[in-house]
Amino acid sequence: MQQTVHPTLQLRPVAIDTYRENVAYVHRDCPLYLIEGFQALSKVEIRGANGEGRSLLAVLNVVDDDCITSQDQLGLSQDTFRRLGLPAGTPVTVHHAKPPASLGAVHHKIAGERLGYEDYAGIARDIADYRYSKIELAAFLVACSQTGLERDEVLHLTRAMVESGDRLDWHEPLVADKHCIGGIPGNRTSMLVVPIVAAHGMFIPKTSSRAITSPAGTADTMEVLAQVELPLDKVRDIVRAHRGCVAWGGTAALAPVDDILISVERPLALDSPGQMVASILSKKLAAGATHLLLDIPMGPTAKVRSQAEALRLRKLFEFVGDRVGLQLEVIITDGRQPIGRGIGPALEARDIMQVLENHPDQPRDLREKALQLSSRILEFDPDVRGGEGYLLARDILDSGRALEKMRAIIAAQGAAPQQAQPGPLKHPVLADRDGTVMAIDNLRMARIASLAGAPIDKGAGVDLYRKLGEVVKQGEPLYAIHAEHEAEFSFACEAAKAGNGFTLS
Repeated sequence: MQQTVHPTLQLRPVAIDTYRENVAYVHRDCPLYLIEGFQALSKVEIRGANGEGRSLLAVLNVVDDDCITSQDQLGLSQDTFRRLGLPAGTPVTVHHAKPPASLGAVHHKIAGERLGYEDYAGIARDIADYRYSKIELAAFLVACSQTGLERDEVLHLTRAMVESGDRLDWHEPLVADKHCIGGIPGNRTSMLVVPIVAAHGMFIPKTSSRAITSPAGTADTMEVLAQVELPLDKVRDIVRAHRGCVAWGGTAALAPVDDILISVERPLALDSPGQMVASILSKKLAAGATHLLLDIPMGPTAKVRSQAEALRLRKLFEFVGDRVGLQLEVIITDGRQPIGRGIGPALEARDIMQVLENHPDQPRDLREKALQLSSRILEFDPDVRGGEGYLLARDILDSGRALEKMRAIIAAQGAAPQQAQPGPLKHPVLADRDGTVMAIDNLRMARIASLAGAPIDKGAGVDLYRKLGEVVKQGEPLYAIHAEHEAEFSFACEAAKAGNGFTLS
């Protein structure tokens, strides 16, 4: 007897997080799957059978478990189900998807050719519409990294990424922002710069990222103190009332192509200069910034390891920034060691509050770097003369105005019901001999803090007791590892035993 083929499938949400990739699940015995000749990892187009909702492209996974999806159902991962916007049980049609129209341009880039603006605009549109699988995205990123991006290509990619999503307009003549290219643990200066600059009255809406491979991003650390996942309307209200905020940028569709590319770029450990510049500047432009201070830490275990490399990167930032209408100042800072004492959300939040409260035990290097960065931003203000910014920033911090502003921002965003504390599992890492601290490996310290559970576990991380140039005796602690769970605690302690990240003379 001939089997009846169902022209539609019933929509079913599947509780799987596929992180910025649309994934659909169909049963191996599904009649439609058998008739259409779908294969695992095929790209399919999904539509509401009655013209409801939007169409959506997804990568198809084939399952044999009725608990995931039955023969008459189409399962969608969490984000995919949300994007389609149809309720569970809705009949949907599934068809083979056409290849992205811009895929030819990607093949040209793989061959080492130079692409123009229209090429990058087409690629960005198709990425934003989820027409690329992660395999195809990886091919594009590797091609850009290996063959390189000429400076005009970086400009084209930046503009294309900005146009891929929404763009904020604050209707302010001066919208300041600050960004660090990363790679230095504990470098949480944004949470000090924002209240100092906002207390002066300048506009500084800070939309920050979460960590992907590092022990903490600014959003992770701010979350110890306040809510960071805020709707865009609330962010607007907070910034209008308090002149600043520190929120997670993922809730707004600002340069969404950047978020998708990062989700593939990080696991591949790709961080080419061209992609970095396009990523940072597209986000700042989309967020409505008019003036940007960019921090490039330089050191033997930082992202940028030589003066020549730092200067090349600065010139590329300045070239693109100038052509997209962004007033940009780039500074090269000391990246030889972590900034502050804490590495990990709760430990970093402790350092920040100590600086704001002018605590006698505050980490002086974090305070000083925050003042230096704040002074440069304050001097964007035409009413602040060159050279006066540092004294102004210091007065705002010392007087308690920055602390008052930070408390107001925390209250407006929604204070955390209970501030996370350093993890209760604690292991001091001791010096194996007398000596002077000659080097601290940024990468090693970040790795140990991540193994301890940061940033998922807010209290996990590393608390530094010694910095460059300080004398230490054998058996004295260099730092302490904090963790919340035994497994992560064991991993971090073993990593520190294999190499503690400190070089003593």
